[in-house]
Amino acid sequence: MRNSLYLIGLSFLLFSCGTQKVATKLKDLPQPSAYNTPLPPKPQIKHDILGDYFTINIADPSKNDNTISYGSIVGAEPQGYKITRDYFPALGQNFRQKYIILHYTALDGRKSVNVLSKQAVSAHYLVNDSTDVEIYQLVDENKRAYHAGVSNWRKDTNLNDTSIGIEIVNNGFKEMGGKRIYAPFPDFQIKKVAALVKDIANRYQIPPTNILAHSDIASARKQDPGPQFPWKRLYDEYGIGMWYDEATKQMFLSQIIPETFAIDVNSPAFIIKAQIALKLFGYSLTESGIWDDATKKTIEAFQGHFRPQNFDGIMDMETWAILQALNQKYPNK
Repeated sequence: MRNSLYLIGLSFLLFSCGTQKVATKLKDLPQPSAYNTPLPPKPQIKHDILGDYFTINIADPSKNDNTISYGSIVGAEPQGYKITRDYFPALGQNFRQKYIILHYTALDGRKSVNVLSKQAVSAHYLVNDSTDVEIYQLVDENKRAYHAGVSNWRKDTNLNDTSIGIEIVNNGFKEMGGKRIYAPFPDFQIKKVAALVKDIANRYQIPPTNILAHSDIASARKQDPGPQFPWKRLYDEYGIGMWYDEATKQMFLSQIIPETFAIDVNSPAFIIKAQIALKLFGYSLTESGIWDDATKKTIEAFQGHFRPQNFDGIMDMETWAILQALNQKYPNK
């Protein structure tokens, strides 16, 4: 009798636990409507041989919170599970691509292709020196290329992480009579660069302050694309990049007294003021209070971009007026 009661009790216990276990499993399983979250309006995901992608922005481009995807959507494939995109894409994201950095290769076309495609250095695009309509893509825009090196602009560092690099086939410069003589860029090549930069800038809403020379972001060690690169033409004809307003420059220039400037320009107070102004604009610089090598190279980079007629690294009245005009037009927010 005791054994019978024991068996009955054990059976009831096993049945009860088994039922509870099944009930718990059913309760914990996520159901299609378990979250009571309506599916958000979302762009249609397109499918082709390159993969899945979408090209509609559902966020706020003024905040650089963009959800457009121009490359294939890469996702996990965990074994035994299914990844769904019912709630894709989330609004809280933005582009990796915040900057466009322009370089010259200082090599001929064949060597440029070999170095940029077969060695550790790379760029997203290479603009050749041929009159054809081709531009070479070397790296996926969604991937990091190795073109910027140690780099800074305003609050950002390591710009490989946040930029698209464009290399331009150009011989760079030669030293002649103690001066650097830079190679010019042919008209057809500038047209290629302009079309490419404008397309990239429009797609990623990259502001003018983030379309830069390699020498802007690494002024202590780089000169490219050099003073022969026509930044003003890109600004005037294509609306690309930064340039100062001539009237504003003249206003600041008119406020300078040449005799006073000649005395003050080498004072620690003015030098620090100039270094602060360069830093405010975007350059990485230490406020040393002396015209040290880093400051001179930064001024040279600035002049190569915005005053290519004279890039001697000396802060003269015109350079100072241009710097103030640019800081007024493009405040560092």
